[in-house]
Amino acid sequence: MKKTALRRPVPLLAASFATSLAALLALAAPAQAADYPVKPVRIVVAYPAGGDTDVIARWIAEKLAAKWGQPVVVENRTGAAGSIGSAYVARAPADGYTLLVAPNTLAIVPYVLKPGSGGDYNAKTDFTPISEIGRQSLFMVGADHAGLKSVDQVVKEARAGKVNSYASPGSGSPMHILSELFDRSAGIKLTQIPYRGSAPAIVDLVGGQVPVMYSTIGPLAQYVATGKVRLLGVADKVRSPFAPDIPTFAELGYKDVEVSAWQAILGPRGLPPEVVQKVNLAVNDILKMPDVVDRMKALAILPTGGTPDQMGAVISAEDARYGKIIKDFGIRAD
Repeated sequence: MKKTALRRPVPLLAASFATSLAALLALAAPAQAADYPVKPVRIVVAYPAGGDTDVIARWIAEKLAAKWGQPVVVENRTGAAGSIGSAYVARAPADGYTLLVAPNTLAIVPYVLKPGSGGDYNAKTDFTPISEIGRQSLFMVGADHAGLKSVDQVVKEARAGKVNSYASPGSGSPMHILSELFDRSAGIKLTQIPYRGSAPAIVDLVGGQVPVMYSTIGPLAQYVATGKVRLLGVADKVRSPFAPDIPTFAELGYKDVEVSAWQAILGPRGLPPEVVQKVNLAVNDILKMPDVVDRMKALAILPTGGTPDQMGAVISAEDARYGKIIKDFGIRAD
């Protein structure tokens, strides 16, 4: 009898302890988020060092570290068109200590890679949007060696069989999508020569191996300045403030040829709201700093910023749009 009397309260005590522990943890979580960060933060970049995304991430990391008094380090996890690094962040703990700086390729990659090859994430549901960072215009670029001075000339020479290929930073990139939209609008078909990034593509463009390329301005700036390449058309609704003399494709009569590039900062799904707010406010503040604005201007990047909801809406819209375009054209990455 005594043994039975002694044993009965044990489950009640255990249940009471578990309930109390859960309550304490629930109270502790917001407090921990409010104190964030209390240790080093990693920003993952899914592309090689030296590219636009990597450079932007390092600017953000530098400023965040100064604001927070904690190290903020950039880690390059490359491969599979950027999907390896992105998927890594999607699976990381949702505590704010692993973040991602990514271009809009984030919304494209899952549609262009074969299942199981690295793009096993959903851009809309596997990340917590924090803030857009900046926007970049995409241009058609003609090489001086090819004598190309206008978009209409490219079309004319393509129809005559004199221009038949173009360089891109890779299959499934925004530049690849832009080329398909332009070809459809212009009634031509140029063969893509995909490279592993912009740098080797530019080497061949300037060196005479390819006549045309689709690119942002930043990597080409020195060659535009020396006349080795020419900006021919921009794939925006309006002209770029960084190249106001360059007409849009719509101005030239080529409809539905609009693709731009954005850069954003995100975290894993389920990031605490307090952490999201703290990072968002810090990034928006950084994007107003004069030295950051000047650095971004040098790469022809327009600082944007904004709210997490705005960034989420952009990702959702582009996920739907690119999904349809990629299906229509049968685009696949290498």
